[in-house]
Amino acid sequence: MLKSSRRLFIQSLAFGAGVLGAAKSALAAPDGHAAGYDVAPASEFLKTIPRKSGDPVVFTASLDKGPIKATSGGWAREVTARTLPLATGIAGAHLFVNAGGAREMHWHNSAEWAYVVDGHCQVTVVDPEGQLEVVNLAPGDLWFFPRGHSHAIQTLGSSPCHAILAFDDGLYSEHGTFGISDWMSRYDAPTLSQALGVSTETFSPNPKAETYIMQGEVLALDGPQAKVARALDRDRTHRFPLMAQKPRVSTAGGQLYVASAKEFPVSSTMTGTVLKLKPGAMHEPHWHTNANEWHYVLKGRTRVTLFAFDKRVAVAELSAGECAYIPANCGHSIQNIDKDDAEMVGVLDSGTYHESSLGDWLAKAPRHLLANNFGVAEAAVANFGRKRMVIASAA
Repeated sequence: MLKSSRRLFIQSLAFGAGVLGAAKSALAAPDGHAAGYDVAPASEFLKTIPRKSGDPVVFTASLDKGPIKATSGGWAREVTARTLPLATGIAGAHLFVNAGGAREMHWHNSAEWAYVVDGHCQVTVVDPEGQLEVVNLAPGDLWFFPRGHSHAIQTLGSSPCHAILAFDDGLYSEHGTFGISDWMSRYDAPTLSQALGVSTETFSPNPKAETYIMQGEVLALDGPQAKVARALDRDRTHRFPLMAQKPRVSTAGGQLYVASAKEFPVSSTMTGTVLKLKPGAMHEPHWHTNANEWHYVLKGRTRVTLFAFDKRVAVAELSAGECAYIPANCGHSIQNIDKDDAEMVGVLDSGTYHESSLGDWLAKAPRHLLANNFGVAEAAVANFGRKRMVIASAA
């Protein structure tokens, strides 16, 4: 009992001395006492988790070095969670359709978003209410098909059409892509005759398996087939001319174009972006509170720094044809490290665009709080009050 009382007395003295010296020392009191209240005593303290220099998170992949699925009219390649396990929320693809080619009518158990990189195409969609839309797309345009909307893509003109696609499911191709030729080839002719009200002979030349992308006659850009285009109204159309819009951000360092559901209403579950950076410029450190991000480098070379979960940081340099996946709320920045302009096309798996930034925090937080966070005098953080740039020019 005497030893126990003596120990408590010594601990009390030590605690009192710690309170008096708090301004001079960052050491915590050696037990759980605080402001005169008893909480669980402790003789050991959990150290702050140290930086993790090893086991970097893998968040990039080469889309354009992957295998292709090719048929007579074109090809496609994809990056899914099979090849990039981190990318559970978004899968990406590159679609190339020859002049005269057409991606057959199909639909998905996920939404499909796309950016037309080059060439022209005609998109045909039938929505669940039976509304037909036929629209012609040019470079810089987007298409978006909500899950279950049947659609087809056919090249217009004498040049191939290629587009970068994204799906709001990291395993979209395994979780449900349904093609018309594949489905119909599973039925016998009498069943199709009964269902569609035509003779059984009608189905004799039908393909016996999936056709995917079929080669056909070249359709002129201004030909009769191109002129059948009829767009639905703004709230229902599946086409959006992104690069014809004013950029959301424009600085000396580059531009950021954004197409969320606000600008493109049918795109209710995904937001598209195009980021252009001058040499040395940077999309400043930021994070997306409500969405994963997937982006593809169209041209140039970039350095992406990812501040991931569990104190992991990874840095990767990307060239044209490569892609990155940024999980929601993970901090990241993108810098152009080439001597020429860089351009990226990206997508987030939310129809609402939110972007929080390190710059906003440093500019708006009280100086005394920042001084405390960094353990410095307020004068040392006085210059963090500049206006946020979003895209910063080269130093």
